[in-house]
Amino acid sequence: MSSMYDSYKKAKLVLEDGTVFSGYSFGYDHSAAGEVVFNTGMTGYPETLTDPSYRGQILVLTYPLVGNYGVPEPDYTKHAVMKNFESPDIQVSGVIISDYSAEYSHWTAKKSLGDWLKEFKTPGIFGIDTRALTKKLREKGVMLGKMMIDMEVQFDDPNKRNLVSEVSIRQLAKYGQGDYKIVLVDCGVKNNIINCLLERNTTVMRVPWNYDFTDEDYHGILISNGPGDPKMCKATIENVRKVLKKKIPVLGICLGNQIVVLAAGGNTYKLKYGHRSQNQPCIDTITGRCYITSQNHGYAVDKKSLPGEWKEWFVNANDQTNEGIMHRSRPIKTVQFHPEATPGPVDTRFIFDDFMETVKKNARL
Repeated sequence: MSSMYDSYKKAKLVLEDGTVFSGYSFGYDHSAAGEVVFNTGMTGYPETLTDPSYRGQILVLTYPLVGNYGVPEPDYTKHAVMKNFESPDIQVSGVIISDYSAEYSHWTAKKSLGDWLKEFKTPGIFGIDTRALTKKLREKGVMLGKMMIDMEVQFDDPNKRNLVSEVSIRQLAKYGQGDYKIVLVDCGVKNNIINCLLERNTTVMRVPWNYDFTDEDYHGILISNGPGDPKMCKATIENVRKVLKKKIPVLGICLGNQIVVLAAGGNTYKLKYGHRSQNQPCIDTITGRCYITSQNHGYAVDKKSLPGEWKEWFVNANDQTNEGIMHRSRPIKTVQFHPEATPGPVDTRFIFDDFMETVKKNARL
């Protein structure tokens, strides 16, 4: 008797502790290895899978039904920056889901999730008990894994590589013609961070992660999100250290938060299973207000290591980990979450307004 699974090749996910999860391949039929992490968002897989912060990771999507609204064609702003994808490529090493919807329905959809994965040679496995897999990762912490589809592969720890150097832009790029020039240090920036800046009367100069921008002409600096261990970004840390001595407005986002702390003399550490979702509650330590935020990070700032001239700006309401810092006298602020969202709530997009108000005020001095 034939089964609906007969057209799919058998596949399995093997974790470094020996646990095996069996399923079926629905993407590119090729084995892959990486760090297995989970994201609890209900929607947003086009944006999530193209987020450079997932470089080197096998992503488990915990929502049980994935693929039902397909994948759109790229859509661009007037500045030729993508709106519905966070980078031109799928960045994850592989995708693990429970139930795959090969039939999709959405007015923007042009292809299935499976066909999109095949286009970018990214493997996907469905039919896996993602609830059991996620519980294991929460209890034991994220671990290495390999997706076994067509051949044997070895475990690979992406955090031993400088992942930022793999996703950062190779040469300078300029966007917009606004009144305020912002240097964007690209550690794996999401497209919608660029869009949020361009919406606020800026000219964005996007520079590689290791580019010495300190002598450039600018009104403010944004240090972007990115993948992996922030301590690998030695050149970025050194350049930011020079900037922290000046009175230039600085905004750090996600990895940018961690880099600023390292440049200031603080420390970072690896979280047990990270924060990857669209519903992380963060408390503003100044106002006491709680915001629901979109997040994607596996490392965090050691709040106890902050030098005296720094203080916490945001704290995670779930586990009390650091979610942002600010300098006590200079115009420098950072957040660990993603104020641009995509996907997720846009409650904290005021962070960009706050940054630009500081930029404008500083420019008038």
